[in-house]
Amino acid sequence: MKEDLNGIYNELIMEHSMNSYNKRKLENPNSTKLGHNPNCGDEITLELKLNGDIIEDIGFMGHGCAISQSSTSIMIDTLKGKTVKQAKEIIETFICMIKREITDEEELEKLEDAIAFKNVSNMPARVKCALLAWHTIEDMLNEKQ
Repeated sequence: MKEDLNGIYNELIMEHSMNSYNKRKLENPNSTKLGHNPNCGDEITLELKLNGDIIEDIGFMGHGCAISQSSTSIMIDTLKGKTVKQAKEIIETFICMIKREITDEEELEKLEDAIAFKNVSNMPARVKCALLAWHTIEDMLNEKQ
């Protein structure tokens, strides 16, 4: 069963990486922020559109490895439609999962498809790639308050 899940997770990561879901500019974003990982050259610009306390839309532009691109895209799918408070909880859970501070499957369920990055914690060189978008959106949401 675990092998099957890993295969599904890998397919999901590759699918988002190759198809560039959510890679687009937004019209009239409330906030724009550059995220950069100097270790491997990943660079993204996130655009955020809030409607009151709800994340109405998020888009991104930029370039980077498969992990950073797919992590950004899946993060957008996961956070879109959530309140800022819900989004912050999900972001914190994702970061803690990558740092191996949370391993409880029930706790990780709130991550939806983003749980696919659970094994990135076993690849130290890829941790910053997976976290780039998540830290960038966290900064954006903190600046908005």
